[in-house]
Amino acid sequence: MKLWISDTKTPTHRLVKLHAEQHSSYEYLGDLDEIELKKFLLELQNDMDVTKNIKLLNYYGYLHLFIKET
Repeated sequence: MKLWISDTKTPTHRLVKLHAEQHSSYEYLGDLDEIELKKFLLELQNDMDVTKNIKLLNYYGYLHLFIKET
């Protein structure tokens, strides 16, 4: 799956937006297979429900993640 990413970091949180279509302000992340995508999501947050988020990304074509920094 070809993905584009927008990644905004602050001291308290991180907002990661993934899209399956090109957007002007997003950077190309790459053409990831399911294994690579799982590894990427777990690097963002190790206790994430990866299967659910991959299903959402496949269904809607985008996934927005709000991650609290600890």
